Amino acid sequence: MTPPQSAAARAVGYVRRLTLFDATMLVIGGIVGAGIFLNPAVVAQRLATPTLAVGVWLLGGAVALAGALCFAELGAHKPLAGGGYVYLRDAFGPLPAFLYGWTQLLVINSGGIAAVAMTFASYATTLAGRPGAATAPIAVAAIAALTTVNYFGIRPGAVVQNVFTVLKLAALAALITVGIAVSSSPGPPSPEPVTDASRFGLLAAVGAALIPVLFAYGGWQSTNFVAAELRDARRDLPRALIFGVAAVVTAYVLANLIYVRVLGVHGLATSTAPASDVMSALLGPMGGTAIAAGITISTFGFLNLAILASPRMYQAMAADGVFFGAAAHLHRKHHVPAAALLIQAGWAVALVMSKTYAQLLDYVVFGDWIFFGMVGATVFYYRSRRRDAGLAFQTPGYPWIPLFFVGTAAFTVISTVAWNLRNAALGGALILSGIPAFYLWRARARATRIQDQ
Repeated sequence: MTPPQSAAARAVGYVRRLTLFDATMLVIGGIVGAGIFLNPAVVAQRLATPTLAVGVWLLGGAVALAGALCFAELGAHKPLAGGGYVYLRDAFGPLPAFLYGWTQLLVINSGGIAAVAMTFASYATTLAGRPGAATAPIAVAAIAALTTVNYFGIRPGAVVQNVFTVLKLAALAALITVGIAVSSSPGPPSPEPVTDASRFGLLAAVGAALIPVLFAYGGWQSTNFVAAELRDARRDLPRALIFGVAAVVTAYVLANLIYVRVLGVHGLATSTAPASDVMSALLGPMGGTAIAAGITISTFGFLNLAILASPRMYQAMAADGVFFGAAAHLHRKHHVPAAALLIQAGWAVALVMSKTYAQLLDYVVFGDWIFFGMVGATVFYYRSRRRDAGLAFQTPGYPWIPLFFVGTAAFTVISTVAWNLRNAALGGALILSGIPAFYLWRARARATRIQDQ
């Protein structure tokens, strides 16, 4: 049973200010970061042929679209702040839901904020002609600036997101357009296999390659966290998820076709910056500089979405009595989870300064897909209770599409564990470290309720 919210937490609610366009930009902005500009090289290292190197991006796109369809139904059914936390709490109970939020705060989202902020700072200093200069302070300043913007309401945060999402789409469009217009012949064929796929078999190779692909496709689920702030969530959230994910899948597949065509699969596998190498090969140094600016813009927009969305989940946790009590309250004027925003920012800055975020992310990246799969499975729970009646959106192809998504999530987790068992074991320990925290917060909340009676 969900603990009752305090009177203070009920006094100020979220305000529905986001349009369909805003929601779609949140979906796209939550997916497109630095991954599409860098991860294709890792994929090419693990798959030896152009067909496989591009085909796995199609497969990843199908998984992302299947997940978006599941989350569209969940969001239309329960358009509440907190997204996956709420669905897990309803279907599996408060502890699994808390562990999802705990992992997001401890590593996945906060560590992602730290990593993306450092990537942004690295590219920004390089563009300024001073590579490596004051990278960490610039990363901290970016986190602080975007936290401040989002502190003043969902509308300012959405405006920043809209602007930078349009700019990052322009950068991707420029890469694709120049690649189509300027490249006249495919890149050189690979002189030898560039992966050790033959040792593990095709299935193992695809599983290994899916890890960076699905990481690059991740982020669309963040829009469900702000469902309570959409003007018409039951109508607009499904549309935003489907339109946004479909647009990104199209752009990602086209970009990878350009990478393979210009660099060849061997050149792609040995590249440290595929997008920059493609633009430099086609337009010279000016092209490399242009794509570096695009990556800088893209990472800044992605950073804004990461800062904007997850505090809504922490607020829902606090309202349930399993997080810091101050985080349950919304700002009376700006209607945002101000305390949750500040807690998140403080921890992300600590991770930047400690330089531990990259290692921690390596440990728990598989945990993201454990929770994705579990959230996808909650579609079956809600369907069994509602019997399809009154659903504003239904996942087409039910139950096969949800089963495909949940099955792929399980396959991804297994592949990640097989790829690095030690990291998975350490990540599992980090996730389970939330169990004593859950019982401590719940006991404290119970004691507070008793005192208030």
